Amino acid sequence: MADISRKDAWTLLKSATSARIGLGRSGDAMPLDAVLDFQHAHARARDAVHAKVDFDAISAALETPTLHTLHISSATQDRATYLRRPDLGRILHADSEAALKDAVHAADIILVVADGLSAAAVQAHSVPLLKALVPRLTDFVIGPVLLATRGRVALGDHIGEILQPKLIAMLIGERPGLSVAESLGVYLTYAPRLGRQDSERNCISNIHGKGGLGYEDAAGKIAWLTREALRRSLTGIHLKEDASAQLSAAPGNDSALLSSETPEIDEHDERLKQ
Repeated sequence: MADISRKDAWTLLKSATSARIGLGRSGDAMPLDAVLDFQHAHARARDAVHAKVDFDAISAALETPTLHTLHISSATQDRATYLRRPDLGRILHADSEAALKDAVHAADIILVVADGLSAAAVQAHSVPLLKALVPRLTDFVIGPVLLATRGRVALGDHIGEILQPKLIAMLIGERPGLSVAESLGVYLTYAPRLGRQDSERNCISNIHGKGGLGYEDAAGKIAWLTREALRRSLTGIHLKEDASAQLSAAPGNDSALLSSETPEIDEHDERLKQ
């Protein structure tokens, strides 16, 4: 006898995406569970934008005898101003600028953790990502980890103007969506200075634990791009990534990934730029 059972025609498609498809109907409206799920996702996205990062907890988790942290802030005074005035999130508060002028200079790499547009992403993912990344960069001089309140990506350019590192890696909360509210992005800028363009940066995005890029894979990509950036004295559209090599990267073995070939990476989606 023929199998007369039929599966939902959307089942296969639903298994391949986190998008809201094939939700069905209940009378003239969507089913109640779909409506509530959407409202919950929207609330989580709003909370991620407006929440405050506990930088003290991040500092305590990162501090070691060889790795120190320093709290800084952009020129914005509060979260509401930060959301309305992206330009102020790209420059340092006067007190932070003065503090950095007293900080240690001559670092190869400066790591910056900024809240960006998702405090939830920074709180959840910045520490484990840095713990996976720092051991891969032990042959470079790493300055203090800067914990930046209300910072945008280009805040790294102002920091670079003062500290003059060879490269800045900015870990920042990406704009939350209705599928993922806590996605972390990392922007790499060689010779960061005021006036750098977005085309002069490399970005690794979608770092999170729900189907996104994992910490080890992300750390491998960042370490490889960092080494290539310092070797070739550039970041941005002319620095491409060999993605297949990054997926097989292991801590301490990044030097084996160096290649004379020019790797490839897509430019970051404009919607996610800070």
